[in-house]
Amino acid sequence: MTSLAYGALWVFVFSVPWERIIVLPGISIVSRATGTVALGLALLAVVTSARVRRLHGFHAAALLFVIACGAGLVGVRMKQIPDKFLTYVQLLLMVWIIWELAPSRQRLSGLLTAYVFGAYVAAFNTLLLYRGASGRVNRFAAGEADPNDHAMTLALGLPMAWHLGNTCRRPLLRWVYRAYLPVAIMAIGLTGSRGGMLASMVALLIVPLTVAKLSPARLATAIMILGLSGAVAVTYVPDRLVKRFASTGSDVQDLRFGGRFKLWMAGARAFSEKPLMGYGTSGFIRAIDTRLGVYAQVAHNSFLSVLVEQGIVGFLPFAMMFIAVYLAVMKLPTMDRRFGLVLLATLVIAMLPLSWENRKAGWFVLAALIGLARAERPGPGGVVRRGQARRFAPRERLPLATPPFHPLATPGGNATP
Repeated sequence: MTSLAYGALWVFVFSVPWERIIVLPGISIVSRATGTVALGLALLAVVTSARVRRLHGFHAAALLFVIACGAGLVGVRMKQIPDKFLTYVQLLLMVWIIWELAPSRQRLSGLLTAYVFGAYVAAFNTLLLYRGASGRVNRFAAGEADPNDHAMTLALGLPMAWHLGNTCRRPLLRWVYRAYLPVAIMAIGLTGSRGGMLASMVALLIVPLTVAKLSPARLATAIMILGLSGAVAVTYVPDRLVKRFASTGSDVQDLRFGGRFKLWMAGARAFSEKPLMGYGTSGFIRAIDTRLGVYAQVAHNSFLSVLVEQGIVGFLPFAMMFIAVYLAVMKLPTMDRRFGLVLLATLVIAMLPLSWENRKAGWFVLAALIGLARAERPGPGGVVRRGQARRFAPRERLPLATPPFHPLATPGGNATP
C-alpha cells in the first residue's frame, strides 16, 4: 500500500511544473486529481501499517502558520473562506505526505526526478509554443502560466537536475539529467523573465560549487554543458527579449522593478497600520486599495505578502519554516549541503519578485530538503534511521528472567550454605 501511495505522490510531483497546461476554469485538474489520490492512499497506508513518522520542527512551524492564517480570517471577520487559505491547508497536507511516504534518500531522489521530468514537459511545451507562435507572442510560457512563474518553476529544476546527474549511477539517466540544463535555460530565456534569469544564475552556482569533487571527465562534461547552454540561449532567444534582459540594471537604478516598487511601498505603509494580525489571507489588494486604487495588485513579493496579510503573528512561523530547513541542511554532508543551500537560495530569489507563498513548487522544495536532511542513510553497521516511524500499538512487556537453579536452594528461599 505504501508503494502504491508513493507512486501516486510521484505522479503528483511530476505534474506540478506543467499543471497549467491542462486546466479547467480556475482549476489545475491534473495536480488536483493526483494529489487527492495520493492523500487518500497515504492515509490508508498509515492506518494499515499503524506507523507514523515523528514530525520535525519544520512541520510544527508550517502547522502554526496555517493556524495563524485561519485565526487571521476570524479576526477580520471574512464572510467567505478564501481559496488561498484552502490552498495553504492542501500544501500542509502535501508536506506531510512527502514526509510520510519518502523517508529514504532513494525515494526523495525519485521525487526530485519526478520534478525534473515534469519540468522537461513544461520546457518542451514552451519551445513548441515559440516555434509555432514566435511572430504573435512576445513572451512564451507553457499553457496559461505567467511567464515569470514559469521561469522560476524551471529554474528550481536546475540544481535538482545537476545534483541527480552527479549522484545517479546509471549512465543514460545521468545524461538525461544533465541535458535538462541547456533545455531549461533556453526555455527560461524565452519567457523574458528577468527575475527568472537571476534565479537561474543562482541555481547554476551548483556547478562551480561541485566541480572540485568531479573527476576530469565529469569536469569536462560540466564545461561542455554550460558552454552549450550559453550558445543555445544566445542563438535562439529573440533580440527583443535580450533587450529586455539588458534593461534590468536601469530598472533597478530607477527603483521601478517592473512596477513592483510602488506596490512594495504601499504594502509597507499598510503593514505599519496593522502590524500584529494583518489584513487576513488574500487581503493584500484590499490593504493597498485606498493608496493605489485601480493599480492595486498582489504583492509580487512573497515575504511582504505574508507580512501584510498575516501580520507578525503569521510571519514568524512562516520565517521559521525557512530557518528550520536551513539549519537542517547545514547538518548534511558537504555535497548534499551545497546542493541544499543552492536550491534554498534559488527558492528565496524566486519568491522575492513573486507572490509564491502558496505555490506547490515552493512548498515541495522545502519539504524535499527537510526530508533529505532527515532521511535514512546507510551506515557501517546497516541503516542509520533518522525520524523513525512510531508505532501506535503499545510495546509488549518482556517476561522477567528466572533465577538460575541452585541445588542447595530451599523452595521460596535462598541457597543454604
